[in-house]
Amino acid sequence: MKINEVAHMYNMTQDTLRYYEKIGLLDPVLKDKCGNRDYRSQDLKRLEFIRCMRDAGLSIQVLQKYIQLYNQGDKTVEERKKLLIQQKEELMKKKECIQVSIDKLNHKIENYEKLLKE
Repeated sequence: MKINEVAHMYNMTQDTLRYYEKIGLLDPVLKDKCGNRDYRSQDLKRLEFIRCMRDAGLSIQVLQKYIQLYNQGDKTVEERKKLLIQQKEELMKKKECIQVSIDKLNHKIENYEKLLKE
């Protein structure tokens, strides 16, 4: 799959894809005879994971650490698990804060709806 197709598929720029490869989030992408990147299924799976984690707010640095550990093989399973648990806990805290904000917004909206009905 060509870089423009992948960029469109994951709603990323081509520059972002090249950057992810440059900093090691993606393994070097194979190139065709003309030197154009040719993304394979394993590249797409990795991008799907990266996109999901970035959308959730994980930093590039955390993802780099995770990928470095992943590339070291099974000896890092425990460390990878700990890293993911830590990130999950941070996301759960953010989720709680977001829920508080949603509840406050809902309360305000209900008050305005009552005012508009009067």
